[in-house]
Amino acid sequence: VQLVESGGGLVQAGGSLRLSCLVSGVTLNNVTMAWFRQAGGKEREFAAAIWSSGFQFYGDSMRDRFTISRNNARRTVYLQMNTLKPEDTAVYYCAAKYGPMLYAQSAQYEHWGQGTQVTVSS
Repeated sequence: VQLVESGGGLVQAGGSLRLSCLVSGVTLNNVTMAWFRQAGGKEREFAAAIWSSGFQFYGDSMRDRFTISRNNARRTVYLQMNTLKPEDTAVYYCAAKYGPMLYAQSAQYEHWGQGTQVTVSS
C-alpha cells in the first residue's frame, strides 16, 4: 500500500489549500482514510477521517474550516482547508486503515504517506 500526498505549500493567513492523497495497492471500498497533522515539537493531531460511504468525522478544531472528501474511482482523498491560520502550519499526513471505524488515534491506522508541508504566514 502506498499513499502519496501533494498540494502543500506556503499560503497567507485566510487563504485556502487543497491537499490530495493518491492511494495505490489497496481497494478503497473497505478502507477508512484520514488526515493527520504534526507541527514541530508536537504530537500528531487528528484532522479528519472518511469511510467509503462518505461518512465523515472531524477533529474538534478542524470541523468548521476543513472538509475531507474522497473519489474512490480516482483512488484519491482530499482535504480542503479554508480560512487557514498560522497555527495550521504543520506536516500533513494521509493515513489508511481497514474497516469502517473512524478513529482519531494515529495508532489505529496501518498505512501512512510521507507527508506534505503546509506553511501559513501571518
